[in-house]
Amino acid sequence: MIYASDLDQTLIYSTRSMGAPLESPDILPAETVSGKIVSYMSRYTLSLLQGLPAGMEFVPVTTRTVAQYERIHVFRDHVVPGYAVTSNGGNILLHGRVDEDWRSMIRGKVSLLAADAVEARSYFEPIMNEQWVVGERFCDELFYAFVIERDRMPLEAVLEKAEQVKALGWEVSIQGRKIYLVPAAVNKADAVHEVRRRLGVSELIASGDSLLDQCLLEIADYAIAPSHGELFREKQRNPDSIPERFTAKSGIFAADEILDYVHAVYQTKEAVKGSL
Repeated sequence: MIYASDLDQTLIYSTRSMGAPLESPDILPAETVSGKIVSYMSRYTLSLLQGLPAGMEFVPVTTRTVAQYERIHVFRDHVVPGYAVTSNGGNILLHGRVDEDWRSMIRGKVSLLAADAVEARSYFEPIMNEQWVVGERFCDELFYAFVIERDRMPLEAVLEKAEQVKALGWEVSIQGRKIYLVPAAVNKADAVHEVRRRLGVSELIASGDSLLDQCLLEIADYAIAPSHGELFREKQRNPDSIPERFTAKSGIFAADEILDYVHAVYQTKEAVKGSL
């Protein structure tokens, strides 16, 4: 069995998103940049990740670049996954090293199925200005991440452009203070499917909070999402569009419920096997 999970706002949380006081004894640092703690994890979540049974493979799955993923010291010092998926599926890491075959295949697929990145970005050029876009990055030569002032974002205009770029083979996801502009060919589901194939594992549990995670949750045998983020908001707007299970809690302690669910699924499956 594989447990594949998104990271930011699913298992790890910034001070802005965690919904708990920094002095809480129930959280610990997960990531440090230039000596400053920038994200946290629940102690209970970490203990359950460390206690995953030998028959379960944990695979972190993130839109972060390779370099941004490597900053998360909790996955270097406390839980060391064999496989990790970064760059929204654009890269697969095996024991910390980029799989060049997968990297090359994805880039070939993008060039075949999606318009040029500059062309996709040009659709947003008329509505972008310094009043609401405060930063921009072309990530791992695959997709754009824009840092925004969310309350100043012209939402209707952004959603209109998002619909237009679909015809170019690109997708848009708004996550907190970021907008991602990503080729549809670069996705978490395809990368996890490849890891699943390599490991020869049939069953998959997945968790994630954003629309970029939806494709991953859809291919999973068991899926759960925290009660915050894009998926949760979409569930509130249109309950029938999002069938996944959600936690009772929101914020950093939603991860505790997610890991409880992962362990419960595994134990139930093992109990059924034992009764046969």
